[in-house]
Amino acid sequence: MSQCSYTTPDVTTFCRLDDLGLVVVGQHLTAERAGLLCRPVSPDDWCHRCGCHGQPRDSVTRELAHVPFGWRPTTLQVRLRRYQCTGCGHIWRQDLSNATHPRSSLSKGALRWALEALVVNHLSVSRIAAALDVAWNTANTAVLAEGQRLLIDKPGRLDTVTVVGVDEHVWRHTRRGDKYVTVVIDLTPVSTGTGPSRLLAMVEGRSKQAFKTWLSQQPQDWRDGIRIVAMDGFTGFKTAAAEELPKAATVMDPFHVIRLAGDALDICRRRVQVELHGSRGRKHHPLYQNRRTLHTGADLLTDKQQQRLDALFADDRHVEVEATWGVYQRMISAYRATSRKEGKKVMTRLIEAIGTTVPTSLVEVAKLGRTLTKRREDVLAFFDHHRSSNGPTEAINGLIELHRRIARGFRNRDNYRLRCLLIAGGLDT
Repeated sequence: MSQCSYTTPDVTTFCRLDDLGLVVVGQHLTAERAGLLCRPVSPDDWCHRCGCHGQPRDSVTRELAHVPFGWRPTTLQVRLRRYQCTGCGHIWRQDLSNATHPRSSLSKGALRWALEALVVNHLSVSRIAAALDVAWNTANTAVLAEGQRLLIDKPGRLDTVTVVGVDEHVWRHTRRGDKYVTVVIDLTPVSTGTGPSRLLAMVEGRSKQAFKTWLSQQPQDWRDGIRIVAMDGFTGFKTAAAEELPKAATVMDPFHVIRLAGDALDICRRRVQVELHGSRGRKHHPLYQNRRTLHTGADLLTDKQQQRLDALFADDRHVEVEATWGVYQRMISAYRATSRKEGKKVMTRLIEAIGTTVPTSLVEVAKLGRTLTKRREDVLAFFDHHRSSNGPTEAINGLIELHRRIARGFRNRDNYRLRCLLIAGGLDT
């Protein structure tokens, strides 16, 4: 910058008003805010009805909120000429469609800034409204309307989808009213390695019917093009996908499969703990002390952790926990295998082993075996479609949770759905 050539200051270019078809003719700057007096560059002096030439009649001023500079609210005072047709007598004012939308109090530049602040910079609507010096309802309505125009109502938004993920989501944590929604995620960019996942839809409720209804509303050609559906262990999603997407392969996500084994390990540990000590655990009880170490992969254990587990399993009273822990570790090793073919073999042998003959004392392993046997095809399908994990779906859920906390909760589900589609729907600002 020290070797650059300087020119005369140009507020119009600095504020990017030339993109809006405006030019600055005056300014009023204070420590709290900035006011810019502008006028349109194009005269617009031909009649919109008969095409005759118009004569200047008077002028009006329209006030627009613009991009804040240095977090100082900036207001555009746009002076518009009004013309009267010399032929039909029609009166009109200068066209301002390049600068703002009809009946809007925000300039198009302010609208772009607000969208970027919400989607990219993760600001709350109240903070955006304060920066623009407009009411919360004004900012929220304008941002949601623009986002719906650019993203939600965009033609062909679902055309390229071939891999989807489905999961439940808690949209508000209250005792009264509905709490759950079903989120549908586009995993196609992740599957092809071309980009991140994006939110396609947020449907009221968490049930087979909720997912099935949304699928049935989509065109038949689109449903026929879906190759893979990634999901958790909820059988409602499985049934809905089988009925509406018969050609698609259903994949049970590794995270939820491992979680099933982890839950079985926890239940077994607590059961043995109660049988031995009559309580769920005290800090001096070995089973309670190692509750987190038991969930660590065997290849990630430190020497100290390994010694603690060896001491724990040396006690014959903990043999049921050791057996359940072994099943849990074999499942982890299947997903961490060097090749998908080898991982599928390990998982197949594990499902066959715990799905047939299991000692009656291993109640949790027997239950896990029945579940995995029932969902065998979905579990093993992951090794054939290794990029169809539901992990990106959980990442979208995390992003949605972030904005729910930023807004300190929502009461209107429709408003929540629109906000979530903006922040996680792949909007390119």
